[in-house]
Amino acid sequence: MDRYKSPVYSVKAVPVEKVRANAYNPNIVAPPEMELLELSIWEDGYTMPCVCYYLPEDDIYELVDGYHRYKVMMTSKRIYDRERGLLPVVVIEKDLTNRMASTIRHNRARGTHNIELMTGIVSQLKQAGMSDNWIMRHIGMDRDELLRLKQISGLAALFADKEFSIPE
Repeated sequence: MDRYKSPVYSVKAVPVEKVRANAYNPNIVAPPEMELLELSIWEDGYTMPCVCYYLPEDDIYELVDGYHRYKVMMTSKRIYDRERGLLPVVVIEKDLTNRMASTIRHNRARGTHNIELMTGIVSQLKQAGMSDNWIMRHIGMDRDELLRLKQISGLAALFADKEFSIPE
C-alpha cells in the first residue's frame, strides 16, 4: 500500500503567467486586508503555497485556493520582482466539483479572529513598548479597531501614551 503524501511536500515555483483564477471562488477580501496581505508577503515572503489543479491541455495551473496571494503577485511590482515572477503552488488532482468543494473548505476553514485573543496580543504589544502606529501598521488594524480592543481590555496601561482632558 502506498503511503499518502500531502501536496505541500511538493511545492513548485511556477511562472505566475501560467496561473489563472478559477471562475467559482466566492471569497472577497476588502482593500485594507489586501494591503495587509501584500505587507505580509513583503515582510515574511510566501509562507503558504497556492493550491492549483494542472490543466495539461492548456499548460495552465488553475487556482483552487490562494487567489489573493496570486493577485498580490500580479499587482505588486516589488513582490513580483523579488520573487522573479514565480508563485509557489501545490497541485491537487480532483474533478471540478471536488475542486469547488475544496475552494469553499479552504475559505471557510480560515475562520475569524477571537476578540479576547486579539485583545491579549494588543495588550502584550503595548506592554512591550510598541506604539499605536506600529501596531496598526504591522497587524493591519485601523485606529478605531485598535481603540476598541484597548477599551475592551480595560487596562489603563494601554492608554498610558495618550493625553486626556475634560472638556470645559
